[in-house]
Amino acid sequence: MIQDVRLQIREFAAPVAQKLGIGKISDFADVILLSFVFFTTVHNSLSPAVSSALFPVSYGKAGKRARNNWDIRVASLVHAILIVFLAGRCLNLPSLDQNRAFGWHEDAGFLIAIATGYFIWDTLESIIHFSDIGFVFHGISCLLIYSLSFTPFVPYYAVRFLFWELSTVFLNIHWFLDKTGKTGSALQLVNGIVLITTFFCVRCIWGAMMSYDFFVTLDSVYDQILTPYLIIYGGGNVLLQGLNWFWFTKMIAALVKRFQGKPNGHKVINGKTKT
Repeated sequence: MIQDVRLQIREFAAPVAQKLGIGKISDFADVILLSFVFFTTVHNSLSPAVSSALFPVSYGKAGKRARNNWDIRVASLVHAILIVFLAGRCLNLPSLDQNRAFGWHEDAGFLIAIATGYFIWDTLESIIHFSDIGFVFHGISCLLIYSLSFTPFVPYYAVRFLFWELSTVFLNIHWFLDKTGKTGSALQLVNGIVLITTFFCVRCIWGAMMSYDFFVTLDSVYDQILTPYLIIYGGGNVLLQGLNWFWFTKMIAALVKRFQGKPNGHKVINGKTKT
C-alpha cells in the first residue's frame, strides 16, 4: 500500500515536473513530501513534546515565540546532522565528478530531495514567523537551487554546498547553551571556537573554492543553459556566499563580546538567531 501511494505521488508530479523542465524531481516527489512532513512534525510536535520533558524550565516556562524559536532550532539541528551524513556518502560518486554540470546519481537525488523538503519547510517558516529578510532570501535561494538540481543540473556542487550544514550543528548547540543557562561557560567557549573554525573553513574557505570551481563549470557550459538558470545559480551563489561572510563577522563580534563582557544569557547574535 505504501509503495502504491509513493507511485501515485510520483505519477501526479510527473506532468508538472516535465512542464517545468525538471523531470527527475518526479522520481523523488514522495521523498520531498515526506521530508517536508517530517521536519514540520519535528517542529510542531516532536520538539515541543521532547523539549518540555527534558527542559521543563528553559523550554517549558518560555514564551510562545521563544518556544517556537527553540523548535525551529531542533528541526534545523536534526536536518544538519542528517544532511551532512548523507552528503558524505555522495562526495565520491564518479558519475558526478566526470560531468560536474549535468552528471547524475540516484544517491545524490535522494540527498537533494531531503534538502528540498527541508527548505520548503524552512522558507514557509521564515515567512510565517518573519524575523529577518536574510532568512527568507536564504530559504528561497536554497529551495530554488536544490529544486532545479533535478533538471539535472550541477548536483555535484549541490552535494558539496550541503556540507555547509556542518557548521549549523555547532551553531545550534551554541544557541541551546545560551538558552539553558550555559552562557559564557567553558563548554560554550569550546563550542564557540569549534563553531567559528568550522564555519570559516567549510563555508568561507571551502565554500569560496567550490564557488570558484562552480563558476568555471558554469562558464564552460553557459551556451547550454537557459538564462533563468544562470541568474538563479549565479545570483544565488553570490547571495549565499555574501550571507556567509556577513554571518561570520557577526559571530566573531558576538563571541568577542560574550567572553569579554558579562554574560546575560538572553541575547545571541549569530548566523541563524531568531528572537
